[in-house]
Amino acid sequence: MAAKILANLIVMGSGILARAVVQAYRQALANASKSGVAQETLQNAARRVSKSMTEQEARQILGVSEETTWEEIMKKYDTLFERNAKNGSFYLQSKVHRAKECLEGVYPSKGDGSPS
Repeated sequence: MAAKILANLIVMGSGILARAVVQAYRQALANASKSGVAQETLQNAARRVSKSMTEQEARQILGVSEETTWEEIMKKYDTLFERNAKNGSFYLQSKVHRAKECLEGVYPSKGDGSPS
């Protein structure tokens, strides 16, 4: 008999607790939308995503100057990419790749050798 009462109390208590958590979550969302916290969070996330590498940063990562030809950039890229692939630094390897992608926009004809 006592076990049945205890089980009923646990089931009822957990149901009440679950409803209270849901209600508190809804209230927190309503408060966030009223105060603009939700909009600010979305704007910050969008700002982080839209950050792209600058040409200067790309050149610094690859160790090239503005006068460097596309062929020399590709040689530097291949060297750095392979070196980081061997040593297992995925972060540096991805930075090198992003730097090359950034500079591809500066050298649109890529066979020309000179930046536009």
